[in-house]
Amino acid sequence: MTTTSFSVRFSGCFLTLLIWAGCTSVVCLVDENSAAQPATTIGYHTTETMAANATYGKSTMSFGCGNNTHMCVEYCSICHEFSSVPLMECLSMLFDHLCLSHFEEAMTSLRTDWWCTWSNVSGLYSNLSTCTEEISDCLLIPWPSPLVEQIFVDIHSTYFKDCPSEELSDPPPVIIFALVITPICLIPVMVSLVVLKTKNGDGSS
Repeated sequence: MTTTSFSVRFSGCFLTLLIWAGCTSVVCLVDENSAAQPATTIGYHTTETMAANATYGKSTMSFGCGNNTHMCVEYCSICHEFSSVPLMECLSMLFDHLCLSHFEEAMTSLRTDWWCTWSNVSGLYSNLSTCTEEISDCLLIPWPSPLVEQIFVDIHSTYFKDCPSEELSDPPPVIIFALVITPICLIPVMVSLVVLKTKNGDGSS
């Protein structure tokens, strides 16, 4: 399976996930005759079947799933349907579609001169971090991982590379020279004043 075909199929599954999430409150009436004849599914298990199996403790996946929440089962089922693809590659696709896309859209809606103000981006930054952590937990992949670290390195180089650093730096050489030479010059002046004061004191006595 090529990367392009996998991406197309993955996008289709992601669209199905969005439609499923938006229609949870809709009641569908199924014809009794159709319901009496179970549909035959070849190649993968439906989300409903996998959710039921997860509820009753039966696992149909080739990898573990973190918990039985609806979203977690959805994440796991998508990766299970593409079992020929490495799990980390599936995780990367989920990050791209569910986490990075929202972050990039929100950052684009902000003015570029607001990117370096932490109060403007802290919520977006936190949401991105939480999103990657939740998906990783569902797929039982340690968080943070090299993939997550690379994501944050990439967004820093894209959005925050021109932000001023708050790290302390050395002052200019001119200031350092002035701070060093001032006390050195004052030492002979102070010695001369002490000597003159002593002589004046001896002459008056």
